[in-house]
Amino acid sequence: MTHSRTTIRPIKKEFTMQKELSGKTVLITGGSRGLGAGLAQAFAERGADVAISYANSSAKAEAVVDRLKASGVRAIAVHSDQGDLAAAQPLVDRVIAQFGKLDIVVNNAGIAVQGQLVDDPDFNPRDNNRQWQVNVMGVVATTRAAASKLTDGGRIIFIGSRFGTHVPVPGVADYAGTKAALIGYAKGAARDLGPRNITVNVVQPGVMPTDMSDAMLGDPDARAAILDLHPIRRIATLEEVAETVCFLAGPSGSYITGEVLSVSGGAAI
Repeated sequence: MTHSRTTIRPIKKEFTMQKELSGKTVLITGGSRGLGAGLAQAFAERGADVAISYANSSAKAEAVVDRLKASGVRAIAVHSDQGDLAAAQPLVDRVIAQFGKLDIVVNNAGIAVQGQLVDDPDFNPRDNNRQWQVNVMGVVATTRAAASKLTDGGRIIFIGSRFGTHVPVPGVADYAGTKAALIGYAKGAARDLGPRNITVNVVQPGVMPTDMSDAMLGDPDARAAILDLHPIRRIATLEEVAETVCFLAGPSGSYITGEVLSVSGGAAI
């Protein structure tokens, strides 16, 4: 008996980015750099019109806008200090005036003040109070301003931190506290807005290549200690975190609300 040999050729798959967010408008706070800029690009690639807010660098913000427009979507940058609670409503109103509606809010802007123990005699209350103002009260103000204006079926996504539920190092109590506060607020908002099919979730990234972590990752000993906490021995990419956020913002995330999703390489195992 003879056997013919069949050659199995690999199937070449070409993946095309789905435009599942076409027709949607998203506001991303703190969108001029780091994760915020990565989120803005990810939403634009999926067809959404994008508004970003920024507190300091107009040049960086406008450069992000130029890249977004090159993707074929509409985009604007709005100067808005999240630490100024009165700035939240004008920010939301500007986005709606520009695009006609608001479908998705990504509360990304935040600051990190770390390295001091709470019983440090030189503890800096001014900077830490500012951290609470920006990371919690500013986020609450933006959420309140947007909630009544969001389209039914909209999305609110909070960018938290793994420190919100797991604190493996000292000197981060106030930062961790601000991120933990967002979890409780997001769950309450999810309950309030559920009847309008608006979902509210928290995404907790681990360490990423951002300005906040540059100094820490630049120290070989610190970097090794960080990687020792992760079963997957590397830091997250901005794209991995953005993919998770876009999933929650898209059609497949419509029945997920009040949840906390960690993108941290198993750091809390």
